[in-house]
Amino acid sequence: MIFHQFSRKQKLFIFLFGIFLTNAIIAEIIGVKIVSIERSLGFQPLHLPTFWGTSWDLNQTAGALNWPIVFIVSDIINDYFGKKGVKFISYTTAGLIAYAFIIIYLATLLIPADFWIETNRGETNFNINDAFSRIFRQGLGIITGSLLAFLVSQITDAIVFEKIKTKTGSKMIWLRATGSTLISQLIDSFLVIGVAFYLFGNWSLGQWFNVSLNNYLYKFVIAILFTPVLYLAHYAIESYLSKED
Repeated sequence: MIFHQFSRKQKLFIFLFGIFLTNAIIAEIIGVKIVSIERSLGFQPLHLPTFWGTSWDLNQTAGALNWPIVFIVSDIINDYFGKKGVKFISYTTAGLIAYAFIIIYLATLLIPADFWIETNRGETNFNINDAFSRIFRQGLGIITGSLLAFLVSQITDAIVFEKIKTKTGSKMIWLRATGSTLISQLIDSFLVIGVAFYLFGNWSLGQWFNVSLNNYLYKFVIAILFTPVLYLAHYAIESYLSKED
């Protein structure tokens, strides 16, 4: 098989790129949904007062669910393949995300089969095609915001990661990984919501701040909690690369 002709490091890059790409596309597709963390956990919204004039509830985009994985894998790729490797996967993934949006949009334009509409109508006269279109036909603002935030945050992550690694060497994996992730995710969290829903949408300034802050806090906590996983990943990769084919 052709795959056996690749070196272990090449196979590692393909594997990591696959994880990165899959999670990035999933996050972009599901990111249009805004979820209530409080209600999902079974309690009432907090309604905390804020200095920007609106109450603060734990609402965030569903896309934040697996987005930390994107940055963690990005840091691992940066460690083993450098900033050029991160730039390659970032630009390639952005192009494929745009392609996915185009195909999904075209799918919403296709005329649905009558029986599909009727068998899913139910007692509430539910129109599954309208729901399909409203969910997947993301506006230009959301797509623009998503791609812009993705590229800016990824490049920022790569630059910060490299600068920290230059000063610390091969030690302190947690510092370069967590530090770069926390900075880049701050940019990502506020930029994507600001462009997609505030600049091009109809959200208020308070809604932008609330959801962006919640997205960032979630990513912040996950980045800290995933630190042991990062060390395990490095151990597994080092063990894998040390073996001869």
